Amino acid sequence: MNKHEIVVITGASAGVGRAAAREFARRGADVALIARGRDGLEAAAREVESFGRRALVLPVDVADAEQVQAAADRVERELGPIDIWVNNAMASVFSPIKQMTPAEFKRVTEVTYLGYVYGSLAALKYMLPRDRGAIVHVGSALAYRSIPLQAAYCASKHAVLGFFASLRTELLHDGGNVHTTMVQMPALNTPQFGWVRSRLPRKAQPVPPIYQPEVAARLLYHAAHHPERREWYASLSVLKAIFGNKLAPSYADRYLAKNGYESQQYDGSEDPNRPDNLYDPLPGDHGAHGAFDSRAKSWSGEAAAEEHSGALFAGLAVALTASIWCIYKKLRES
Repeated sequence: MNKHEIVVITGASAGVGRAAAREFARRGADVALIARGRDGLEAAAREVESFGRRALVLPVDVADAEQVQAAADRVERELGPIDIWVNNAMASVFSPIKQMTPAEFKRVTEVTYLGYVYGSLAALKYMLPRDRGAIVHVGSALAYRSIPLQAAYCASKHAVLGFFASLRTELLHDGGNVHTTMVQMPALNTPQFGWVRSRLPRKAQPVPPIYQPEVAARLLYHAAHHPERREWYASLSVLKAIFGNKLAPSYADRYLAKNGYESQQYDGSEDPNRPDNLYDPLPGDHGAHGAFDSRAKSWSGEAAAEEHSGALFAGLAVALTASIWCIYKKLRES
């Protein structure tokens, strides 16, 4: 690996972005850190520098295209040519649709969807003339299977998937060396559940099974260095959600109608007056982990398999071909 590669991560002050910044720095990259909260950014920068790498703190709201482009310009001037851009910043509101405001839908969409668009445009400005680079989109099982109480976030992730597919198709058509890939994530133990705007009667939680953000970070690093592959799946629960929804979407609707409310809440009443970060960052350094360390898995068998997918997919292809041939023969004989 190029020990001087330059990586830009949005949403880098906490959660998955924070864990990813550590992972890339640990493996020798210089990291540009984009988020709104300066406290978290400066703490992330110290972690990057603890690995002997350079960090660039960029307090930016990704919903502002001009800020995002200015950040990319600074990275190019101060760190060097951007090799990898990781779109990760997000916002959400836990609420029934009937209680949400148009302004809330607009804000979540601008951060979680348009932030990815603006980041990709800023990266492409520099990557395309050089004919090299990778744009990695942090996705979610919710890009395929929406759940109740997170309509704005789910819709934004669906939009990201649509944008990504168009971008990938165009890059393939151009035949160059700029690539894009998407990593579909499971429920993760990040701080967002303590700062997201919520109208739930009880505290918000990720839908189990829950994984540590380092699981996501390791797969993001791998995907960034193998961006020719279309998608990556960080857990078996992601695969079950995506392919289960393809097979039986109406059943999934009914199942989530019955279970989706309870599974997103846990002990204790929510404080309706607590501050949230929808429009402004909360002060302090919130780190990578949320409140669910005791329940979160630090390893994913599926993610590990994805990182060694060559041999795995070859074996699956042989098994699938053999199965299809057996079925074909039986049909011919009957």
